[in-house]
Amino acid sequence: MCDMTRSRSHAPDSGWVTFLAHLLFVLAAWSVFIKYVFPITFALFTDAAWTAHIFWDFWPVAHVWLGWALLMQPWYTRWLAAGMSIIEIVIILTLFTLFLAEPDWTIWRTNWFVNKVFVLSAFTLILATVVAKPELFRTRSSS
Repeated sequence: MCDMTRSRSHAPDSGWVTFLAHLLFVLAAWSVFIKYVFPITFALFTDAAWTAHIFWDFWPVAHVWLGWALLMQPWYTRWLAAGMSIIEIVIILTLFTLFLAEPDWTIWRTNWFVNKVFVLSAFTLILATVVAKPELFRTRSSS
């Protein structure tokens, strides 16, 4: 049976990859606050429906998973990093194109936009790292 993770002593040692992992954890926490905590709190204080300003998605969970994978280096880390980065970049650029065609600069959409700028930046850095320094990520062949 294949061991899904490697101990950190067997994983490539990279402060940069550790930084990217922690950046993902911070972005996930910030996303949860911007998408859920702030809108729900606002709604409760203004007697609006608690779901009125929520942008539903589960990307913060995926970001925590990738952050964990960057730290623990399971065999699929490089493919997960590349795949998730490409998907995120395409989705965000598509959403930006649609949004900027008819911008709506309410506090909710501005928070969403600023959050997506940072998420786009993080995944651009991750994809650039996968391409430029693939040796920092484990694959099945590097077991």
